[in-house]
Amino acid sequence: MTTDITEPDPFDAIVDAPFDSALSERYLVYALSTITARSLPDLRDGLKPVHRRLLWAMRQLKLDPSEGFKKSARVVGDVIGKYHPHGDASVYDAMVRLAQDFSLRYPLVEGQGNFGNIDGDNAAAYRYTEARLTRTAIHLMAGLDEGTVNFQPTYNGEEEEPEIFPGLFPNLLANGSSGIAVGMATNIPSHNVAEIVDATLLLIDNPHAEHDQLMELFRGPDLPTGGIIVDSPATISAAYANGKGAIRVRGRFSTGREADGAWEETGIERLSGGQWQLVISEIPYMLQKGKLIEQVAQLIADKKLPILEDIRDESDEQIRIVFVPKSRNVDPELLKESLFRLTDLETRFNLNLNVLDETRTPGVLSLKLLLQEWIKSQIDILQRRTQHRLEKIANRLELLDGYIIAYLNLDRIIEIIRTEDEPKPVMMAEFGLNDRQAEAILNMRLRSLRRLEEMELRRERDDLLAEQDDLQKLLESPARQRTRLKRDLATLRKDYAEDTLLGRRRTTIAEAAPTVEFSMDAMIEKAPVTVILSAKGWIRGASGHEPLDREFKFKEGDGPAFALHAQTTEKLLIACDNGRFYTLGADKLPSARGFGEPIRTMLDIDSGAEIVGLIPYRPKAQLLLASNQGRGFVAEAEELLAETRKGRAVMSTKPGVKLAVIREIPAEHDHVAVVGDNRKLVIFSLEEMPVMAKGQGVTLQRFRDGGLADATTFKLDEGLSWKMGGDSGRTRTESDMRLWKVARGAAGRLPPNGFPRDNKF
Repeated sequence: MTTDITEPDPFDAIVDAPFDSALSERYLVYALSTITARSLPDLRDGLKPVHRRLLWAMRQLKLDPSEGFKKSARVVGDVIGKYHPHGDASVYDAMVRLAQDFSLRYPLVEGQGNFGNIDGDNAAAYRYTEARLTRTAIHLMAGLDEGTVNFQPTYNGEEEEPEIFPGLFPNLLANGSSGIAVGMATNIPSHNVAEIVDATLLLIDNPHAEHDQLMELFRGPDLPTGGIIVDSPATISAAYANGKGAIRVRGRFSTGREADGAWEETGIERLSGGQWQLVISEIPYMLQKGKLIEQVAQLIADKKLPILEDIRDESDEQIRIVFVPKSRNVDPELLKESLFRLTDLETRFNLNLNVLDETRTPGVLSLKLLLQEWIKSQIDILQRRTQHRLEKIANRLELLDGYIIAYLNLDRIIEIIRTEDEPKPVMMAEFGLNDRQAEAILNMRLRSLRRLEEMELRRERDDLLAEQDDLQKLLESPARQRTRLKRDLATLRKDYAEDTLLGRRRTTIAEAAPTVEFSMDAMIEKAPVTVILSAKGWIRGASGHEPLDREFKFKEGDGPAFALHAQTTEKLLIACDNGRFYTLGADKLPSARGFGEPIRTMLDIDSGAEIVGLIPYRPKAQLLLASNQGRGFVAEAEELLAETRKGRAVMSTKPGVKLAVIREIPAEHDHVAVVGDNRKLVIFSLEEMPVMAKGQGVTLQRFRDGGLADATTFKLDEGLSWKMGGDSGRTRTESDMRLWKVARGAAGRLPPNGFPRDNKF
């Protein structure tokens, strides 16, 4: 006999629905799960579910600070088996973080074994490590057995777990939190418990306290790895007022001994021979030390930090990173500033106070609102603890009343028990006892039937009645509740006071000086150099300041053109007769051991252009520019700097017109002297010269024939000086030049007797 069994058609379970609505419904469920049950911390205990379940499992395993350690594998197994059905790796990673003193300001787990390090090395596998709770975790879970919070069934319904932890430890701000949910994120730094308590006490006393009053007590983040917060108090305050902001954190240069033996926080360690090195003792939060060292080493290899010679990691339990400068002449402050600018030695912590409130609703809260909500939750926990204790007292008083009745009628009670088959109903009827009281009397031990026990019961009853009265008053008075909360917070604060090892502030709040703008050129080691440019355009740099009148060697057929003293940190301005200016760093000059290199391989100078000037760039200096046709102007040195090899067009030239003169104008000079090929001399006030960025300029001297031979500036009161001919090297000065002083653009007159025949100043 066969029975036809019709299998259900799987296509009957398919529901026709628009794809977009089906997707949005399912994604919304996932998003809500991520936000409320994974990524965002609860405002009340500052924990995410995985951390809460970890600590709860450890409590169930009785891993108290006074007890021994147990294998981390045991904890992870209990968590994923009973409370948190996720991967063991993610649960163990969360547990490891709770034990790392460089990740949490106040660790909640005490680890034994390798729990990772600040270098970025991972922890050992959970079969090798052991763990137990810290005193801070006990503070956070205090009151779980006192009816303070609701319990919910675990994912399989076999056990229960607390919805939150009721302890008075302000874990959300004390240890911070970070997480990325769907469409939102949270990033809360750690803070100092003593400061959190002080701000909370102020808010309890004065609920209308202003944000600025809170920030006087609550100074800002106190990070596990220390460091220095270099933002202004106003910037920090604004971030906490809005619940969002960015805070700059720098590593700390360790205390160094100066030459006079005094100690100061400079990070400079003085060595023999005038050498020195910088030492870092604290790095920014969440920065792996190994990553920082790799970052700096790469900068050195890429020559992006030329003033730094080497970096060494000399850390043991304490961080000690040594930076060795290129030479002792390097400016320490410049090296510090460049390290802050180019490495993660300065980082930004993005503050985002996004948390779940008591209704599991996410929101970005200001500091004041966050503390107010936390106070509200602690008051609620206090009320629930008080109510739970009152119920316990009422139950105990009920039994005590029964015990006292039994002692007052002890002989009759014993007679009933001995003679009656069912003594309980007889006792209840005769003495007015309820079922609980009668059952408790029947369960009494014979040892308790001594006279002293009655006195102890009456004393206990009186004590409980007094406690009951106090608790009733506490429950009925919000003022008493606030006072009790303040008292409990003050007691907690003692364990985390500023003078305790755990409570002392690690991060310094110190506004940094305005950052100094610097370029890579500023990192060049300063050293004297003699610049030599030949007539055919070969340039070189000789170390040190050589005498400029000495004979330098040149290639055959070549000769001297320009020679000057400079520093390797300076830039050189090269002027060509086509009116273009070029810039070349004095540190980039080829060695003077040979003849140098053609300057045209370094700069894109036109093949037909002649170099007519070579001077060091001086900030804020002014230069006199003049063409062979007698036109010119004053140029600011900053306007002559070129950023590319192609140079910068400054003096506009036409065919036959060339830039002939380029001279730096000393600050004390007040007049201009111009001499033409016709040997006519004109002197006029420097004020008549326009200051221009580019152009042809104005007429300096009018010529009937020929053009401009030379131009210079001088101080009229001191007279005009020129070099005498021959090898004497003497200089002649004509003190009275009023005969030649006319308006700019005049033809001029013949110069004083003895003026050079080549018409050059």
